[in-house]
Amino acid sequence: MSRNSRTLATAEVIAVGSELLGSTRLDTNSLFVADRLASLGIQLRGKSVVGDDRRRLADVFMAALSRADLVVLSGGLGPTDDDLTREAVAEVLGLDMREDPAIVAQIQERFARRGFRMPDVNRRQAMVPRGATVLDNPNGTAPGLLIEHDHRIVVLLPGPPRELQPMFEGVCERVLTARAGGYRVYKATLSVAGRGESHVEEIAQPIYSKWTAEDPPIETTILAVPGQVELHLSLRSEAGAAAEERLRRAHEALRAALGNDVFSTDGRSMEQVVGALLRERGLTIAAAESCTGGLLLSRLTDVPGSSDYVAGGAVVYSNQLKTTLAGVSADLIATYGAVSEPVAAALADGIRARTGASIGVGITGIAGPGGGTPQKPVGTVAIAFSGGELGSRVRTVSLFGGRPQVKFQATQTALDMVRRALK
Repeated sequence: MSRNSRTLATAEVIAVGSELLGSTRLDTNSLFVADRLASLGIQLRGKSVVGDDRRRLADVFMAALSRADLVVLSGGLGPTDDDLTREAVAEVLGLDMREDPAIVAQIQERFARRGFRMPDVNRRQAMVPRGATVLDNPNGTAPGLLIEHDHRIVVLLPGPPRELQPMFEGVCERVLTARAGGYRVYKATLSVAGRGESHVEEIAQPIYSKWTAEDPPIETTILAVPGQVELHLSLRSEAGAAAEERLRRAHEALRAALGNDVFSTDGRSMEQVVGALLRERGLTIAAAESCTGGLLLSRLTDVPGSSDYVAGGAVVYSNQLKTTLAGVSADLIATYGAVSEPVAAALADGIRARTGASIGVGITGIAGPGGGTPQKPVGTVAIAFSGGELGSRVRTVSLFGGRPQVKFQATQTALDMVRRALK
């Protein structure tokens, strides 16, 4: 790294393409770029999606350039009139463009290998801003570009992931690693069940607030997602083992404070954690599901090797099948209603007995949007656990959100009930 080079500490990513503003295409390139930057200790501070509008793109790029050491743009390098990334970047940086004969020859050769003539519109892809480094693209016609401007770096990458990813790997190896100054971003995660976001914050904030004044600080983000709350810790440092030890101590402090509500510290999902516990204990599980329609067993069997511990179960949506398949007394249903703790407990006991599983789970509720009453509104779900020597438990929860959210949260609560019993 030369004396005049600037250490790359922060970055922004701009995804270009009007198709990314709709509901049918996702910007997955930013996820890949963010992951690679994190491995180099370059913190991603912002992501933007911009349509095929030259003025708008220029404005967004100019703003990103004013805030970040590195700006990565993906897409908009094709041959058509709506591919405007090169032009917008050159305009903002005040660079004129010229046609690169070598790129033209490469594109012509690529078409010739397939027996075609290169259309003249592809010459747009050979336009290079003054001073830019051309990034070869063996997987497509659009070369990438790397521009150093005022001690900052701008990287232009093609949109297709199979073209972008190897190209950006090359940029990381040749340029970004040297400019990152030996820093890394160290990360840790805790996943919490059984507490809401505000309750987690109430416990965690007095702990993590002390870290923000340290040098370098440990940053903590709390994220609420359906059925769980996640705490993400990150530390940008060049200290190696010392940084890892700092983050480990911070991680352990939060884990101790939150106790058994922490179900995962290594990124595993609830179904993976429960599956591992069942396998360790040599136990099997079965479920009788009403409102969740088999989602609990689907989640468990999404894990490879789950045949070791999933016995099976039944979707008992109708009251008749609650009786026929899970042995729930019709009188019990008539007395307490299908959505009740006695019926949930009977479902768990019944499916456990009929399948011979070590553990039975029963779920019955009202997923909505209709079917609720003042006494049992939409989102009311009764969940039961039957585990022989492990004991039995049943609870009623009030869940929020649409039908898919209620179903998922119900299965998350049921799996967490199993996890706590096994712990």
